[in-house]
Amino acid sequence: MKKFKIKAGDLVRVTTGEHKNTEGKVLKVLVKTEKALVEGVNLVSKHTKPSAKNPQGGIKKMEAPIHISNVALIDSKSGKTTRVGFRTDDGKKVRFSKRSNQSI
Repeated sequence: MKKFKIKAGDLVRVTTGEHKNTEGKVLKVLVKTEKALVEGVNLVSKHTKPSAKNPQGGIKKMEAPIHISNVALIDSKSGKTTRVGFRTDDGKKVRFSKRSNQSI
């Protein structure tokens, strides 16, 4: 199983592509496809048919996944992008920001 340094709930910035420099919260990480859903980034139009829940139907905007290599974690202390490292604190493996050396 692949492991990524970015998890759901992290604040990230898009580093490349159409949405470059856009910030958002990671909603979900898709491990098999190596992609992430980022809030407010890569919005696509989804056409929905009328149903019992939504009798009118219509067009709904929703996030599409982007490749995980195109996002970078934002350091909470400096507000800039940072790389992520791992270390053990009290016998537990924790992530830390390499820019500020602060635990995430």
